[in-house]
Amino acid sequence: MPTPRVLISEEASKVVDELRTVHGPLMFHQSGGCCDGSSPMCFPKGELMIDQNDVWLGNIHDCDFYMSEDQFNYWKHTQLTIDITTGRGSSFSLEIPLGKRFVIKSRLFTDKEFNDLEEIRKGEL
Repeated sequence: MPTPRVLISEEASKVVDELRTVHGPLMFHQSGGCCDGSSPMCFPKGELMIDQNDVWLGNIHDCDFYMSEDQFNYWKHTQLTIDITTGRGSSFSLEIPLGKRFVIKSRLFTDKEFNDLEEIRKGEL
């Protein structure tokens, strides 16, 4: 089985479940520094326009996860984990009104993991 590029914590999964009951299917996009720094942002699926400049990194808790290709080129050697923390961020992400915000944690892939990565796809929704 390929090494996943993106994971989600159990606590963040619970928030996704809560958001899904209100907003329906969801998606994530890793922000490239606008508004709330480099934060994972959660949107109703299809609300954020994805194009050929975006890369699909995987699916976490039934949510597709995207990042701009330019940013991916910097982060392609890291596995990302979406987590949640208390505190209001300044982005447009759906969890902000809950007084919580998604955060990204990363670690470098081992050589073995890097050679067995899940494939990326460009600009798909």
